Amino acid sequence: MTQTDQISFETVVREVADAVIAATDELTALDRAIGDGDHGLNMRRGFQAVLEELPAIAAQPLPQALQTAGMRLVMKVGGASGPLYGTLFMALGKTLPENPSRADFITAFGAAIDAVKARGKSDAGQKTMLDVLVPVHEALSAGADAKALRAAAHRAAEATVPMLATRGRASFLGERSIGHMDPGARSAEIIVTAAADLTEYAS
Repeated sequence: MTQTDQISFETVVREVADAVIAATDELTALDRAIGDGDHGLNMRRGFQAVLEELPAIAAQPLPQALQTAGMRLVMKVGGASGPLYGTLFMALGKTLPENPSRADFITAFGAAIDAVKARGKSDAGQKTMLDVLVPVHEALSAGADAKALRAAAHRAAEATVPMLATRGRASFLGERSIGHMDPGARSAEIIVTAAADLTEYAS
């Protein structure tokens, strides 16, 4: 990884962390409607921990940097989100080569999504973060640029509003989960929106 790559990676991760932290209140409100109400605070705590170590993390080769960030999320984010987002980052790092092409990133992202599915015993259509991650991967595979990826993530998060939750805490509410955006889907949208420039970084 060159110095330029390190700076680019650090910038993207900082943008992601800042975006998640800025959305703390929004994520908390979404989770209060159909969950425990702690998603925003948990995500903020995890990404603050990543920011605190970011220069050291970004100095590592890209695969190791992603795995280290994922481990911090597992350790610092409470609830189900920590293991799931941590798994996403760690699996991405395990699959990516040090200098990835766009094709490498698409393959690794797909493997990371599969790891999240296995960890959460869930799939798209159950009102979870996967309802954003899966369509975004499909868009990426179809050649979407950063702008199109952001649009795909937004549409996917909005599409969780009429869904019936069948996995996670919201599933306990049954039909009362309908009419609310899934907080995990929204946090996934925020992360994808901020990280969309990685599609040009990995080219």
